Amino acid sequence: MANQLLIKNGRVIDPANQLDKTCDVLLVDGKVAEVGNLNGAVEKTVTRVIDATGKLVTPGLIDIHVHFRDPGDEEEETIASGSTAAVAAGFTSVVCMPNTNPAIESETDVEYVHRKGRQTRKTHVYVMGAITKKREGVELAEMGMMAEAGARGFTDDGNGVQNSAVMLQALKYAKMFDVVVAQHCQDNSFAANGVMNAGYCSTILGLPGMDALAEEAMLWRDIQLVRKTQGRYHAQHISTMGSVEIVRQAKKDSLPVSCEVTPHHLLLTEECCSEYDTNYKVNPPLRSRKDVDALKAAMAEGLVDALATDHAPHLQSEKELEFLAAPFGIASLECALGLYVKALIEPKILDWPGLIRLMTANPARIIGVDKGTLTRGKQGDVTIIDPNAEWQIDVNKFVSKSRNCPYHGWTIKGKVEKTIVGGEVRFEL
Repeated sequence: MANQLLIKNGRVIDPANQLDKTCDVLLVDGKVAEVGNLNGAVEKTVTRVIDATGKLVTPGLIDIHVHFRDPGDEEEETIASGSTAAVAAGFTSVVCMPNTNPAIESETDVEYVHRKGRQTRKTHVYVMGAITKKREGVELAEMGMMAEAGARGFTDDGNGVQNSAVMLQALKYAKMFDVVVAQHCQDNSFAANGVMNAGYCSTILGLPGMDALAEEAMLWRDIQLVRKTQGRYHAQHISTMGSVEIVRQAKKDSLPVSCEVTPHHLLLTEECCSEYDTNYKVNPPLRSRKDVDALKAAMAEGLVDALATDHAPHLQSEKELEFLAAPFGIASLECALGLYVKALIEPKILDWPGLIRLMTANPARIIGVDKGTLTRGKQGDVTIIDPNAEWQIDVNKFVSKSRNCPYHGWTIKGKVEKTIVGGEVRFEL
């Protein structure tokens, strides 16, 4: 007998199909069988019925930028703990970054991450391979073999590729395999040893600053390389007003360029660093109020293609080091949806369909996977959200192994009730 799951009476939001209405979703044998107003007879034949009255029913959320630290730093996070945190947050697909120890730079490494993801049986786990060996920016990694093994793109995330000729070569190779090259835009000659945004705040605090030019100079350079190669390019976690302008021009010129923004660059500013709390130490750093406003305006304008957490777990002992020595990163996977609601829906920058598009259809397109939609016949990945549920972030209740999160105690709105992966309920409150 077919395994059937009926989700009834929810507000179904499927931006890929311009759908936003109250109706039912029927999943049969792990795939979307029907979306619409189904008659009562169907209810008697299904394995399970979920009443989603007053809830949002969306394609499974996709996060294209997470760090699960496996292999190498499993005490901070593993593919198992990260995947469990992801489904609790409504994500049915995640893309792991390759800055592990050792880096993901071969076919075997890619297969390792995929195997661990399958064994966990929580969320779909994808991975990007490193652009260069050991992420040193000198010699290209085995891009072709990693692409064949299923790598969804390439990035030296954490490091920007400093050498323009190497980056040009990477874009040419990636184009041959029709995969995206994602860049952590940071020109080290401008970034130097900076630990926060360069400006008045960093001067007052006596901390070395990271100039906005570090991000903007590399982004501008890369756009010129894209202009030459027409290779697919994705700017990771853009954070400055200047970067918004560069992306705007690239899109005006119809270049194959996309970009993502994180919750912390929408909600926090450099002034958060004034207490030397290392939970606010991220890379790229928290910027000025005018940068935050520029990012929000870019969201409203439709310039930003995806929302990504850049979930970066660290040990408490590491984050307890002084600001100069502590690692960069925020663990925010489990509160991401509520943070996006606070940053974008409550101030009416986006509506729910606009937000869901940036967390489903668009990320799927960037990494080239056939997901992010409730089209009939597609995989039955579904997230059910209570948009009105208020809750308080408590890092001590995180499923993630790490607690380096500056949002502890915040009250946010919007809670994931159920996460369905391949027609199977993998998380429910």
